[in-house]
Amino acid sequence: MISLSKFFKYKYLTYLTVLLLLLLLLVTGAVPGYLTGKWQWKQPPAVTNLKLLKDIRSKGLTLSGWKTLEQVEQQIGTNKWSLQLIQQESSQKKAILLLLPQNGPTDQPEIEWTDISGWGKSRWGKWDIAQERSAQLIVKQSPHRENTQTQVEAIFFRAATNQETFAVLQWYALPNSGYSSPFRWFLADQFAQWQKNRAPWVAVSIIVPIEPLGQVETTWPLIESIGETVQSTLMAEVFNPTQ
Repeated sequence: MISLSKFFKYKYLTYLTVLLLLLLLLVTGAVPGYLTGKWQWKQPPAVTNLKLLKDIRSKGLTLSGWKTLEQVEQQIGTNKWSLQLIQQESSQKKAILLLLPQNGPTDQPEIEWTDISGWGKSRWGKWDIAQERSAQLIVKQSPHRENTQTQVEAIFFRAATNQETFAVLQWYALPNSGYSSPFRWFLADQFAQWQKNRAPWVAVSIIVPIEPLGQVETTWPLIESIGETVQSTLMAEVFNPTQ
């Protein structure tokens, strides 16, 4: 077992690393902008494939192994999401796929998961979260890039409502990664801007019905498969369509 002194030392080093990264971003980003009079946060680089991102709202995604039963634009919080009801082609299993794509160069992820919780409460009467844990998705790259894979860090939990119980998987999809925290996107986007690039994003929330107040882990293989398909589809058709 890790001692308390070692634990706090580890946390201190983690926070120090983050602060040093932020300081490095400030020095390399703000100082050149100050000297040239061009502030990067006022004039961020353009977002590649912004039209493809925006199209998600009206079209959703076509997922291998799944058929779309319905797709609409759904107002959730202050944003319009793509709400897509999908069904597995080999079975009768269904899922709700919610997607919020980046809408412009200054658009950034903030409170999407809070908005989903509010939407769930208004739709089903309540949205009680339990059995929450971090989850990892492993997405294999295209055949042209052998022995490479993309890792996605997501959150996985059970949401109980007055009518149904769901397994939920959420993350922000990026071109070559994915994170459940908006702060991780911020760091990725800042690093991308060093190279005059951006880290476009799509908020993803997958909702799968399970038995009332059941164990969410029983649904993990299914929702993991959907999540990996969603991430790989976004990478191939939206973020990197020419690769």
